[in-house]
Amino acid sequence: MMVKTKTASATEMQNNFGRYLSLVQDGNEIIVTKNGKAVGRFIPQKNVVSYLTDSLIGILKGEESMDQAREEGLRERYEITD
Repeated sequence: MMVKTKTASATEMQNNFGRYLSLVQDGNEIIVTKNGKAVGRFIPQKNVVSYLTDSLIGILKGEESMDQAREEGLRERYEITD
């Protein structure tokens, strides 16, 4: 089965939880919305480590400390120049 990301409202998830749980068990991701805004994501257990690792890629480059990485990120975000 091809892995897909699907969207469901919180009400739809509540009313059809078994159906969405089966989709996640098959490897799909479900984005849960409330009032039209994404509020959460259900992902297969096997994807948890990969998802966290992928989200951290690029935070620390080389020998930078976490404080240096945070400062660099803030500078880029708010376009701060020396």
